[in-house]
Amino acid sequence: MAEALRLVGLLENELMRRRPFVERNSAYYRGHQPLAFASDQFRKYHGDRYRDFADNWVQVVSDSPVERLTVNGIQPTGTDKADAESTRVWQMNGLDADSQLGFLGAVNAGRSFVLVWGNPDDEATPEVTFEDASQCIVAYVPGSRRRRRAALKRWEDGSREFATLYLPDEVWKFERPVLGAHVKSLLLRDVDDEISKWEARENPAEPNPQPNPMGVVPMVELPNRPLLADEPISDVAGVTAMQDAVNLLWAQLFTASDYASFPQRIVLGAEIPEVPILDETGQIVGSRPVDLERFAVDRVMFFTGENVKVTEWTAANLEAYTNVIEVAVGHIAAQTRTPQHYLIGKMANLAEGALLAAETGLVKRVEEKQIWFGQALREMFRLIALAQGDEAKAESLAGGRVLWANAESRSHAQLADALLKLKQIGFPFEWLALKYGLTPSELVDLLDMRDRELAADPMGALAQIVTGGSNGAEPASQTSPEGA
Repeated sequence: MAEALRLVGLLENELMRRRPFVERNSAYYRGHQPLAFASDQFRKYHGDRYRDFADNWVQVVSDSPVERLTVNGIQPTGTDKADAESTRVWQMNGLDADSQLGFLGAVNAGRSFVLVWGNPDDEATPEVTFEDASQCIVAYVPGSRRRRRAALKRWEDGSREFATLYLPDEVWKFERPVLGAHVKSLLLRDVDDEISKWEARENPAEPNPQPNPMGVVPMVELPNRPLLADEPISDVAGVTAMQDAVNLLWAQLFTASDYASFPQRIVLGAEIPEVPILDETGQIVGSRPVDLERFAVDRVMFFTGENVKVTEWTAANLEAYTNVIEVAVGHIAAQTRTPQHYLIGKMANLAEGALLAAETGLVKRVEEKQIWFGQALREMFRLIALAQGDEAKAESLAGGRVLWANAESRSHAQLADALLKLKQIGFPFEWLALKYGLTPSELVDLLDMRDRELAADPMGALAQIVTGGSNGAEPASQTSPEGA
């Protein structure tokens, strides 16, 4: 247990080091963005006014690639079809939806995790969950980015903290109370430190440590834009500074709009007008200055005197702010490869080809994520097979290929035209159906429906054979010696 507790302490310290970065990016994604770059004077007078304001572009930058990351299944090595059992486990764990949360977490925090473990209620269907970077960490063998030595999941639930340490051969579970963070004397802090030590979590239904039947650490990391010798990079990390600048510009624009968006007239060479004060009989007994706030409402006031002159200050040019904001948003688009029409919202009758060209950067960004996330998902499917006790299948899945939906956004007419041309040069029907966007299970249903239609209409089937129709058979002119 001493070695396990030592590992928990080391991994927890690194997890706590990462957590502020993860929480900051999560806050920016939700629009909780503090006012930054403001002068001390502006912050003094207007900081509270704009405390909860944010023109949130971080969310758009994060969502744009995630909405195009859709897993259709995995094709084991040596086969030409998706693995139906892996797809079943994926669906049973609700990963169509949860995978989107995992991908979004990796885009925001630089990494997310996926955990695979046996399900005591259904031995044929392991439990698969995507995990947040603020709660999980994986330790690797020195010199390797893939061989995992240990993993830790740490979380809070009510008044207790929990930690689970995953090793290749066993799993340790610990817990401790959550203590307050208020200032205490050194003696009381020593008492807290003693109380807050991790203790083995007791569960009569399972041993602690629990054997790990898979023989490998069952948690996998999904890195976002990894580097050879540094931490993965969040898509949000490079956006926050420009996001802060945009928020400040909007705050200054609102302030200018409030104070200087109308011409300001001033009167020179005149005393402040006064109004008489009357007694009960109507006699003048004194005077008082005019209520200038009332003048701002009535818009009328009379000034008298020999040298009275009226002039004005020109209204503030608010377009100066909006132009700079538009440039800043354009920089965000260029730096993150997010199409400008996602951010600016202007579509000036773009042709379909021009629209595809505008999204090329985003498509490449998505395809890069498919590569890195795909490696982690292959390992996840391998762990599923190991949890099911099928080592041969685990081997084939480890070298398989994750099937992703097309990252490009194309109209049905354009896609159908492209697939028809591919069909005419000999591409098989099943490949074309997958490219159209069908999942492997939908393709199976489609093939069954097509076979039933052909069986119910033999003449139609013969006509398709003669014309080289959608059943994939060659035209008669290529199969008959006479060319009939």
